Amino acid sequence: MHGDPMMWVAGIRALYLQALHPRAVRGVLQNSDFRRDAWGRLLRTAGFVGTTTYGTAEAAEKAGARVRRIHSMLSATDPETGESYRIDAPELLLWVHCAEIDSYLHVLRRSGFPLTDAQADRYIAEHRESARLVGLDPDTVPAGRAELAAYFDTVRPELAAGAGAREVDAFLLRPPVHPLLVPAREVLWRRVAGLAYACLPPYAHELYGRPAPAPATVTRRLRATGTLLRCVPARLRWQLPPKHILRAMARLGPEARPAPYKAGR
Repeated sequence: MHGDPMMWVAGIRALYLQALHPRAVRGVLQNSDFRRDAWGRLLRTAGFVGTTTYGTAEAAEKAGARVRRIHSMLSATDPETGESYRIDAPELLLWVHCAEIDSYLHVLRRSGFPLTDAQADRYIAEHRESARLVGLDPDTVPAGRAELAAYFDTVRPELAAGAGAREVDAFLLRPPVHPLLVPAREVLWRRVAGLAYACLPPYAHELYGRPAPAPATVTRRLRATGTLLRCVPARLRWQLPPKHILRAMARLGPEARPAPYKAGR
């Protein structure tokens, strides 16, 4: 799944969804130079996912330890109450994790990636290991679609499109780029970001206050985009930094390359 090109759309959807938790997004904005180094942050997140997916167990443990160490030193402050809280609080880590995994699974399946319900449950369960790496107790993390849906039902009253969410939304609509790339941003990026926003759950559209096309229209667009991107040869796509897949193939052998049909084995 993580070698599929639609993961980029899924990652943007995850950002939109994660930003709706006021305490979580405040922790990001108060502890990082998100406005000026947003691309660097996105690439670091992609690097962590790539390492935990395609790296060795040792590399994954080191990446997780680094994330836990950084998070342990950070806190955020609620401007309305003055309350200070740790950003590695379990409830915040769990929200970020669930929003991410839900987005990956939702976008890929809806865009045509072949995955049965049982395989989707297995995917969610396997990611309890990545949750452990960032500091969560795996036993407290959803292990299937039903548990994940129940979690979102529980946390939904806490969500809001506050100032932090508006800031993330503004960035995703018009991220800073070199002046020569502005036309490409307007033509390509806005389409990708728009598609990621469109496939958010309906309550997210309500919170952000922007409508989205009908679900059937969004599904058609996701499938068309997925079909188009999957026509790009995998070997060409894998050349993009940080090349986790190519490094894993060099270590394990070319027969270890990711392919959707292998999920059924």
